[in-house]
This record gives sequence, structure tokens and C-alpha cells, in this order.
Amino acid sequence: MGNVRIIDVNMNVFADNDAVAAQIREKNEKDHTFMINLMASPGAGKTSVLLRTLEALKEEYKIGVMEADIEASVDAEKIVAAGGRSIQVHTGGECAMNAEMTRQAMEEFQTEDLDLLILENVGNLVCPAEEDTGATVNVEILSIPEGDDKPLKYPLMFTVCQLILVNKIDTRDYFAFDDEAFIERVKKLNPDAEIIFLSAKTGEGVDQWIDWLRKKLA
Repeated sequence: MGNVRIIDVNMNVFADNDAVAAQIREKNEKDHTFMINLMASPGAGKTSVLLRTLEALKEEYKIGVMEADIEASVDAEKIVAAGGRSIQVHTGGECAMNAEMTRQAMEEFQTEDLDLLILENVGNLVCPAEEDTGATVNVEILSIPEGDDKPLKYPLMFTVCQLILVNKIDTRDYFAFDDEAFIERVKKLNPDAEIIFLSAKTGEGVDQWIDWLRKKLA
């Protein structure tokens, strides 16, 4: 048999993505821009949390939001209406942002003068966890109605995030959610992960999230 040439495509693809992600981090560090890759399932409350964040911090910091969706511009319009800077990113059917898509969006958005840049990624718990966007940190939002078993079903998402926000705690009376079991499952995957329980609707716990952001921005 003749020699067979083997090409590891996955290695090359991820290596290219990692190289672009490293360039993004280098640029943001130079520009003093703190970038968050915000991930969650559809309906978990990403945009609602962002609106609370803008309300609390827009007078202190220059904040920009890149809204990534397959179609529509609903979320970006909400951010702009609340007084924030926003750009809508259509992913062309892709289920998550990668580093090259993020780089192109940042160039269009001109992020050099921002203190805080938030990428609201496409809504799901699988694809976004697999891609390095070049963000400074990864943050996930999980909502109470989704259940405390999600770290068991989607372990990679909870492994790559530095912070998990558990949203919609105002719905505890209607949905069973075991806080201790959830925390134990997350810590087993990611001992260094921080967890904050909050409600974007009522504002309960939001101060902890804002304090976390202020410390990072400082």
C-alpha cells in the first residue's frame, strides 16, 4: 500500500481561530476594553440582564453591545432605545460567533473607545461554548425555569465560563430548582467559577453582578 497523507482539519481550524482570538485579546488590552462573551439559551434573559447593566453603568463607563443572531435586529434596537451603543450581527445561519466573525464585527463597530464591550452570543448552550471569541471572560446566564440539571447535560458551557448568572429567581415559586445541587454540579466541572443568583425583572441580586463588573473594570 502507498503512503496515505493525513490532514488534521480540526486542528488547523481551531488553531486559526485561536490565533485570531489572541489578536482580539491583544487589541482589547491595548485599548483598555474589557470584553464579555455572554452566552445563554433563548429566553434565559440575556437582553434583560444587559438592560439592567446599562441602567446601572452607562453614566460611568462607555459600553457597547454586539448582538449576534441568525436574523432580526430586535435586541439591538432595545439596547439603543435604552441609551446604549449597539450593532446587530447576523451570523448567516451559524449557531455561534467565532473569533473571525467577532473581529469583523468589532471593526465595523469601532470598539477602540469602549470601556466595556459585550458580545451577546447566539442563544444556545452548545455551539457558543466551543468557540473562542477572543473575549476577556465568558459569562453564562441560566434561568430558573431551565432547571438545575443543565451542568450535567451541557458540561462544556459550565467549564469555559468564569461566571454563571442564575436569572429569574422571582419564578422560584413555580419551578423546582435546587441551588445547592446546581452549585455542586458547577463546582465539580469548574471549581473557580463564580455564581450569582439574580432577577433581571425585580432587580434582586443585580447589585452583585454590577459589583462584579465594577471590580473587573477597575
